[in-house]
Amino acid sequence: MERRPGVFTYDAQWPIYALGWSARRDKKHRLAIGSFLEEHSNKVELVQLNQDTFDYSNGSALVFDHPYSPTKLMFFPTEDTLNPDIIATSGDYLRLWEIHEDRIELRTLLDGNKDSEFDSAVTSFDWPEFDPRRVVACSNDTTCTIWDLEKEAVEAQLVAHDKEVYDVSWGGPGVFASVSADGSVRVFDMRDKERSTIIYENSRSGSTPLLRLEWNKADPKVIATVGMDSNKVVILDIRFPAYPLMELRRHRGSVNAIAWSPHVGRQLCSVGDDSRAFIWEVPVAEGRPESGDDIEPVMWYGTTAEIIQVGWSSLDPDWIAVAFLNKLQVLRV
Repeated sequence: MERRPGVFTYDAQWPIYALGWSARRDKKHRLAIGSFLEEHSNKVELVQLNQDTFDYSNGSALVFDHPYSPTKLMFFPTEDTLNPDIIATSGDYLRLWEIHEDRIELRTLLDGNKDSEFDSAVTSFDWPEFDPRRVVACSNDTTCTIWDLEKEAVEAQLVAHDKEVYDVSWGGPGVFASVSADGSVRVFDMRDKERSTIIYENSRSGSTPLLRLEWNKADPKVIATVGMDSNKVVILDIRFPAYPLMELRRHRGSVNAIAWSPHVGRQLCSVGDDSRAFIWEVPVAEGRPESGDDIEPVMWYGTTAEIIQVGWSSLDPDWIAVAFLNKLQVLRV
């Protein structure tokens, strides 16, 4: 393991695409990483950072095979250790896996394509701490599907966009947002499933697809989104639809992933093809949107390659994880 002050590196056996932090109190510094291999058989591995020695522990019992590269990984989203130890993965389907001391086994496969002759990929999903019974998943068939995990059944399936849906994020009980290849951010309220509200359209550049979306759980007025091949992070205030609150423009390459600090409603981390991770202190104006042109990151970190993924620990907000090449780096910020 490479050692640098405040930086703890784990070298995987394969290129990393997805990562996720554990939310359980008794597994505070546990992470999951998913492989990016151009073949059917891929891997998910759990690694634990030892808080005393800052070494990583892993083992063959903490690795499992995954069909295709997982598009997202999320552990059961609450701290409570009485809940089952479960990790969810997306790819060809949404799957739940149960974690035991000596093995990880498939618990549930959730297939939202049963009424269709075509299988469509699950591009992303979100599993909220405030309602862990529900997961919303999005797909390249233009739909978003809300799953009731207790019943292992579809609660609702909505045609969400005109094109592929790439990301989805809960904003509160019964309310979620999605982004799509059609270049729009849409907000859905489960009380009225027939309609949605378009709060932003990426129209200046011919409806460039929007790839990433994260609703700020600590300040639910605010959403961040990122377009395809764009060096900008667009900050939206749902009270002022149509116009961005600001655009953060300091990356020199495409932004690949974003993560809000789970408990501080102003801090955002973005990572990109410029091998940089930026932490922003986002000023949320009460009124007219700002340009954001003059906003500088309050911290930055550089790696040796394009950073693909970022995750911010919900249990310990001083820890951020980034992934590039075959490396997982946990940073103390």
